[in-house]
Amino acid sequence: MSRTSIAAIRCSLLDRIDLDARSAVDCAQVPIVTEGDRDFRQGCAGGPGDRVDRMRRLGPDVLAGAFVSALAVVMGALVVFDRSIADGLSVPRWVWAALFAAFLLAQTAGMWWEDRLPDRLVRASFVAQVMLAPVLVLTAPTAGWLPILLVFTSTFAVYRVTGSSVAVIVAVYTCCVGVSVAIRGGRISEIALITSIYGALQVASALSVTAQLRQARLRRELAVAHAELRTASALLDDSSRADERLRIARELHDVLGHQLTALSLELEVASHRVPEPAREHVVRAQSIARDLLGDVRSTVGEVRARTPVLGESLDRLVARLPEPVVHLTVDPELRVDEARAVAVVRCVQEMITNTIRHANADEMWIEVRADPPGALSVSVRDDGRASAEFEPGHGLQGIRERIEGLGGTVTFSVDRGFVVQATVPAP
Repeated sequence: MSRTSIAAIRCSLLDRIDLDARSAVDCAQVPIVTEGDRDFRQGCAGGPGDRVDRMRRLGPDVLAGAFVSALAVVMGALVVFDRSIADGLSVPRWVWAALFAAFLLAQTAGMWWEDRLPDRLVRASFVAQVMLAPVLVLTAPTAGWLPILLVFTSTFAVYRVTGSSVAVIVAVYTCCVGVSVAIRGGRISEIALITSIYGALQVASALSVTAQLRQARLRRELAVAHAELRTASALLDDSSRADERLRIARELHDVLGHQLTALSLELEVASHRVPEPAREHVVRAQSIARDLLGDVRSTVGEVRARTPVLGESLDRLVARLPEPVVHLTVDPELRVDEARAVAVVRCVQEMITNTIRHANADEMWIEVRADPPGALSVSVRDDGRASAEFEPGHGLQGIRERIEGLGGTVTFSVDRGFVVQATVPAP
């Protein structure tokens, strides 16, 4: 048997050990979380959900917002340019037009510019919208359809304030509708009917949006739990593989190593007892046995030292994630020690969780690469909401502590989304 054959056996043995380790931990895989009959594969980049997620910004919420904005513009234009309605205004036409323009500006800022404006301006625009809506209705009592602005505004308030505050807004707006009908001379029955209709519309719209927001929150919580479960599965899988490799390595050393040692000793004895013509073959067999024993010991050492493939762990983490769409870039053969692998996986999991909870992002990019000499670079960014005035919470502090605990550095920044850059030095 030649050295080439021994090397081939050694490589085959290493591959077989990895395969056996994978097979041994298949039963430890955590089941995939599903939502009804639709599994979370729809959230993976390149899967069926990729197209759906990219169209999210043109989904029902955006279309509804565009409809509300367009309808508000049409109603305001009718009041300003319809002489029969304008003559019934309790303020000059230009004053009402200015108030309506301010209302539209506040509505636009709250609905469409939220991601671009500071939080203070967003809150101020909401307050202005809530205050201007009843003023517009009360100063244009002859525009009987104008109270629909109150329905829009009270519904929008569900996104901004607590339920008790929404209830107060709905109650005040309902009273404003009754006062508006009374100003234009409506009878008591007409006042009661119209007030009830608009009050019911406000309550129904607020409850519908509340239920929708609750469902969205539950989906986010489910996505967070899914990410945490996938992380636990990936780490458990790596740990189980490492344990299985160690078990196989011990068996190789104890069984095969012992037998080869005994064979080498027997051949040593035989080399002194056989006649000269056969001694050459015995010596050659003894040399091959010693070489094979050395290769077995080397293989056992490599099996013990072999580290998990980081890319596989991260692939399992982001697989079937419902949202956002994750674009993962990592060297498929990148191997790091266990401490750094756990830190990277945990940090990526925390960033995914943070994005799901706070950023409302459509897409997320994760890049892990090896930087010489032996350092590890991790870059995570998303396209969601991000404020330059953010304060790191417990999750980001945990990322910083993990990375700095390994002697690395981490930075958080905002650049058309939230960005995390981390570097972990070689151990």
